[in-house]
Amino acid sequence: MAGRRCPPSALLLLLLAAALAGAQPGGLYSPGDALVLLQVDTLERRVLNSSSAWLVEFYASWCGHCVHFAPTWRALAADIQEWSPAVNLGVVNCADIANQKACKKFGITGFPTLKFFKAFSKSPEDGTKIFHPGDSIQNLRQSIITNLEMHKETWPPACPPLEPASVEEIRGFFQTNNVMYLALIFEANDSFVGREVTLDMLQYENVAVRRVLSSEEELVKKYGVTAFPSGFLLINNGTFSRIPVKMEARSFYTYFLRRLPGVTRGPYAPTSAPDTPIKSTLTPRRPADRSKVYMADLESALHYALRVEVARFSVLTGERVRALKDFVTVLAKYFPGRPFVQNFLRSVDRWLRNMRESRIPYSALERVLTNRKEGQAPEVLSNNMTWVGCQGSKPHFRGYPCSLWTLFHLLTVQATRYRRLGTGPLEVLGAMRGYVWSFFGCRECAQHFEGMAAESMDKVRSVDKAVLWLWSRHNRVNARLAGTETEDPEFPKLQWPPPDLCPLCHGVVNRRHVWDEAAVLRFLKAHFSPANIILDYTEPEMVLVVRHSREAKEGAGERAMGEGEERGEAEEEERGEAEEEERGEAEEEERGEAEEEERGDNGRGEEDEGEERRPGEPEAAGVGMEVGGSERRGSSGPRKPSIVRMNPKTQELEEDIVDLDNFSELHYKSKALKAAAVAANKQWRLSKRDTIPLLLADDSHQDFDYAAAWERLRRRGRGSKQLIGALEENEGDALRRNHWFRMLGVGFSRLDLSLCIVLYFLSSMCLLGMYTFFRMRTRLRKGRPGFPTA
Repeated sequence: MAGRRCPPSALLLLLLAAALAGAQPGGLYSPGDALVLLQVDTLERRVLNSSSAWLVEFYASWCGHCVHFAPTWRALAADIQEWSPAVNLGVVNCADIANQKACKKFGITGFPTLKFFKAFSKSPEDGTKIFHPGDSIQNLRQSIITNLEMHKETWPPACPPLEPASVEEIRGFFQTNNVMYLALIFEANDSFVGREVTLDMLQYENVAVRRVLSSEEELVKKYGVTAFPSGFLLINNGTFSRIPVKMEARSFYTYFLRRLPGVTRGPYAPTSAPDTPIKSTLTPRRPADRSKVYMADLESALHYALRVEVARFSVLTGERVRALKDFVTVLAKYFPGRPFVQNFLRSVDRWLRNMRESRIPYSALERVLTNRKEGQAPEVLSNNMTWVGCQGSKPHFRGYPCSLWTLFHLLTVQATRYRRLGTGPLEVLGAMRGYVWSFFGCRECAQHFEGMAAESMDKVRSVDKAVLWLWSRHNRVNARLAGTETEDPEFPKLQWPPPDLCPLCHGVVNRRHVWDEAAVLRFLKAHFSPANIILDYTEPEMVLVVRHSREAKEGAGERAMGEGEERGEAEEEERGEAEEEERGEAEEEERGEAEEEERGDNGRGEEDEGEERRPGEPEAAGVGMEVGGSERRGSSGPRKPSIVRMNPKTQELEEDIVDLDNFSELHYKSKALKAAAVAANKQWRLSKRDTIPLLLADDSHQDFDYAAAWERLRRRGRGSKQLIGALEENEGDALRRNHWFRMLGVGFSRLDLSLCIVLYFLSSMCLLGMYTFFRMRTRLRKGRPGFPTA
């Protein structure tokens, strides 16, 4: 075979077939298969309230077990395609963004999931899960028959009777049915042959098939049945004979009956493709350097893990709540992302840590993950999935599983760089184990990983060993999956790192390959370091922030209705706390102006020095963050990898330009400033000269919830810089875009303003005096009499 050459025409056909297969959603199934490709707009319309029963596979194109199961499902569809319209087979790709909400509505939490819907099912909850032991087509076929027989109230109109026939029915069959042939399949009670042949002949006319149990002694004696199963053919003229087959099996009976004289296929239409064509676009290949780690892969993994995988559960309870908290805590500690992504992770982490309930509705978590609250610092995570280093040759290869492995390798390495933040060598591995077991959609993959974890994870004694443990288990998975349907032919599953990436990692002892674990550890720490992460194909910060602002405005109406009652309770609690704090701190507010100014300055310095900085954390949180020039989309040329950091010059400029005094005078009421001073948790106070009366009565800020905003800052324990940042954020993107506002926002205290007024007055008096002096002098010159001439 290897020595034969493929003709050009055959090669062209193969390439065309591969292109067509790759153009389909996920590449697992195509319209040429004997099943229905369902989408979000056809799923409910075709499955619910249907006169046919449906068996639907909900799968994810990235799921390895789904890829492995696809040939079995495709073969099953071809095997029972004659059973339509009694029962139809369909597939839904839940990895498709358009189908994710529909899959959640149908209660899909893992892949692949098979759900059987009886005829005339009313809602997605009516579906029954079919648990298939192994990949046997026979077992799946028998499960379909068992579920078909569970129709008690309304039998599918197109489905023939599957219950055993009685003596009375057989005796008068030809008087009540206009057919020429009746095939009787004698079998034991646990045999499925008779029912399978009955459904196989569903689309054929002039012949009927009935099942007769071996316990029907009268019929058994009448036809002289001695072996089970056995087939007998009855003709409407009163004659009968045994069906002559070489083997008493389904396929032999079906083949014989379909070729009887007068038996023809009926008008039933075969299983058809969906009514609306499935739109698919081929994703262009993005050039990637395999020696680099791409931030686009990491952020895509975060988005899919938090907003898609977790979203499959309408309510999180018990073990899943703990797993999610551990997972997000590890991300908030160690993920070396862009500043606004880090802000997003820390915000979610704080929210989860403040949740004391054992049940968390995903609707509440979704509001935090979508970050639709206004007036917050830039806390944005892209909702796009862009694979670069993890892009496969086809949509169902690599992708999310590859990016999740990369993410956890990165976190284990980061834990070695920030040991003082860790709680033990199993912190990252434990979080990974909990997430995979509780949320990872490929359930068979989750079981395999849990088996490896239970085997040896508890033997890890250091963070360096944790890095090596995850590396070795990843290689074990690659070895198990090499050569299977899940392997991308263009990216074979090899033992990693290969010699061309790390020559020192490989060695030979007694003609056997061995790993130099010390060299491997050094390579992993270098490869998964922040310096090796590049930002190609990531969305710029300003694009994400603008989109976030637009989505926040669009979702304001929906959020207002859902949060009305919660806001009322929160306002009452905040009002009570504010009153208590005002009474307890009234004496301190009466201290001198100089003491308050000194405390404010010292508090700022101590806060900056005492705050423990986490991996990649910017020096100050606020709007003054820049995206480096390396953050350009689509750039593939060589450049120095970098992580986006805050520009220190821009930071200093922000602190010089935005002054709280002038900002508050122009935009906030004096009452809000007073409440802010009380709620700042004694870290920073407004002096008496700062609590100036309202100069501009701006009604545009009346909708802002001042008490809630200051309460959030008080709980976070932030100082003056965060206070200024929160005031700035209420203005939204307009403030950041308005360059002239920054130029005019140079702050002056009351003393500065007084000096300006005095200097202006003195200058005016000086000019007036000079004007008067020169005016008088001119008049004197004009009025002086001339000297007489001789």
